[in-house]
Amino acid sequence: MPSTDDRAGDRLSDFTRDRRIGLVSLLAVVAGILSAGVAWALLRLIALFTNLAFHHRLSVAPAEPDGHLGWALLLVPSIGGLVIGLIARYGTDRVRGHGIPEAIEAILFGRSRMSLKVALLKPLTSAIAIGTGGPFGAEGPIIMTGGAVGSLFAQLFHLAAHERRTLLVSGAVAGMCAVFGTPLAAVLLAVELLLFEWRPRSFIPVAVAVATASIVRVPLFGPGPLFPVPPHPPVAAAVMFGALGLGLACGAASGLLTQLVYGFEDLFERLPFHWMWWPTLGGLAVGVGGMIDPRALGVGYGNIHDLLHGQLAHPVTLLLVKALIWAVALGSGTSGGVLAPLLMMGGALGAVATPWLPAADPGLWAAIGMSALMGGTMRSPLTAIVFSIELTHDLNLLPALLVSCLAAHGFTVLVLRRSILTEKVARRGRHVAREYAVDPLLLLRVGEVMDRGVQTVRLETPLAELADRLHRNDPDTARRGALVLVDRRDTPVGMVTRGDVMRALEGATPEMPIVDVGNDDLIVAHPDETVHEAVERMLRHGVGRLAVVSRGDPGVLVGYLGRAEVLQARLRTLEDEQPEPGWLTWKERTPS
Repeated sequence: MPSTDDRAGDRLSDFTRDRRIGLVSLLAVVAGILSAGVAWALLRLIALFTNLAFHHRLSVAPAEPDGHLGWALLLVPSIGGLVIGLIARYGTDRVRGHGIPEAIEAILFGRSRMSLKVALLKPLTSAIAIGTGGPFGAEGPIIMTGGAVGSLFAQLFHLAAHERRTLLVSGAVAGMCAVFGTPLAAVLLAVELLLFEWRPRSFIPVAVAVATASIVRVPLFGPGPLFPVPPHPPVAAAVMFGALGLGLACGAASGLLTQLVYGFEDLFERLPFHWMWWPTLGGLAVGVGGMIDPRALGVGYGNIHDLLHGQLAHPVTLLLVKALIWAVALGSGTSGGVLAPLLMMGGALGAVATPWLPAADPGLWAAIGMSALMGGTMRSPLTAIVFSIELTHDLNLLPALLVSCLAAHGFTVLVLRRSILTEKVARRGRHVAREYAVDPLLLLRVGEVMDRGVQTVRLETPLAELADRLHRNDPDTARRGALVLVDRRDTPVGMVTRGDVMRALEGATPEMPIVDVGNDDLIVAHPDETVHEAVERMLRHGVGRLAVVSRGDPGVLVGYLGRAEVLQARLRTLEDEQPEPGWLTWKERTPS
């Protein structure tokens, strides 16, 4: 028959159960509606500035930059950059950058708090940058603006930090879903880039917000995929090998683009004048690029459509010009996103590589290339795969997308320390670890790691006697540094540490009972609970040791849990990481 402690072990759950999930999910519905509305307003704002700058009309109808302005095209992006620089300096410098790194920084290091100033000025500066020809996507600003809306909404209700994070991410990815019509990719983006956890308490509200935005999207943007294409035939083996090669090429291109962006950022850092003027110079470079190939200006959804249908002429020129002016402009610190440019550049790379790949279909390789470049550059392969499928509704591409995205992702993980998104955070003195793993302290129970040879001392024991016991360096006592106080029935009632004894000896009489020295407010653990729960209890009570008692009979002392036992739990994980000796084993190079 199982013991009481064994039956009590059934209390442990697969996931942390939080009854506030329902409340946060209701708030996420509102965040999803608000973020979809913000996304719609931002796209209209971009169209307004595009019409004003390039077509000299007051309209919010969709419009694309073009080259009909002649030499005046050199000035339009520069003027936009000047306005952005002024807003960043005298408004808030948080409007500078891609959008996603700033959201990551707010989540990890800012307790998920964003300001109203960011919520208002980020969409304005992004609309000015893109509307005056900036080669950016709207998704980064939408993510940051939607995140700011979610964060501000959470702050109104004085929610916990993790709940603010959930609503921040809900707003961010709901805005992305509203624009692109990619609900599953939006949820995956939250998991791979923004949440930094895999828990129902955050995943469910985020999914609710995205589902809400999907509903709101239909009256705002219309139904159907953003870039529908005729389904390609099922992928053959030759295409899979081609996808592997293109994925590796996109991985190399991801590394090159990342280095290019931050290389230009370093060049701007060396300029002898204030950063406020840098976007003006970046805008001048954009204008020069627009003179060479006007298709490189703006968001470029039309170019992505043409690439996916194999209808874009001279993709080499577009690829080179877009990459260069995008890197210069981002390095200058202006405001704009990275996702749409990556799609365009990846699609152009696939189209350029078509003559050397099987199944000579530029649209096929453009779809595979845009997904692989996104997955490699942003280090979010699952998001990139699903994103491409939802944009095109071509499920036949799935096997090739899987191969190409994982090849690009693996290449960049091995070659680059950080992605284009986390490099920005690292340059601000922060480190972002994006690996998800189950904490070993959640897997092990106290009973598996506790010291069963617990040392006890009676309450009435004189101080001098215990001090002599410690002085004789009894190995068991010395190793633990603490003893459990027990009464005459051996019931645990407190704990005394070596430090307690040493301090008492300075002014107390040797005959003083040890109960007057130790702590009689005993904090305990149970053998059936996780080590993680026990460590949390240590932190809450400010202690480093716990007596372990039977859950069925709290008067029965069964073990001792101290820092050494907790570290042993960690050590088990380290041992699992070590390869066993064999012919496949090689010595890892020590990082410099």
